[in-house]
Amino acid sequence: MIRVIGIDPGLRNLGWGVIDVAGSKMIHIANGVCQSQGTDLAARLLSLHQQLTEVFARMAPQAAAVEQTFVNKDGAGTLKLGQARGIAMLVPAQAGLSVGEYAPNTIKKTVVGVGHADKGQVAHMVQMQLPGAVIAGPDAADALAIAICHAQHHGRAGGLAAAVLKASA
Repeated sequence: MIRVIGIDPGLRNLGWGVIDVAGSKMIHIANGVCQSQGTDLAARLLSLHQQLTEVFARMAPQAAAVEQTFVNKDGAGTLKLGQARGIAMLVPAQAGLSVGEYAPNTIKKTVVGVGHADKGQVAHMVQMQLPGAVIAGPDAADALAIAICHAQHHGRAGGLAAAVLKASA
């Protein structure tokens, strides 16, 4: 059994989702949203770091994955999202984990079957693949989709097992 955390970076809401994976079987463990606190950027980033670090301490994941940032027309918004993504990559690295990175279209194609699925379709398919999971909102659903994507991509290549061996060494 391997515990995987998926992280959907966001400056206001950073989603996280944890699943246990054994072969092709996936079990929902927990999910939630870290909401940034504070008025300035530094305080908000610190808040996200502290909250995500606490999630790692509680959940003890053995593998981690993050959604890649897409570049949009708002350069300042993309830069801020990139800073939140830095927190999403820093916390797993501090826990000694390598971080899988997936493009949004890859995540959607893996979970839904099409690369341009909307958030509602992603949440529905996450719910179908993790029956009984109570999802804390769209950011948490996206994070669970990232965890599922990582489990499926690395599970086939043996990378997930290698990640566990590295984490337990």
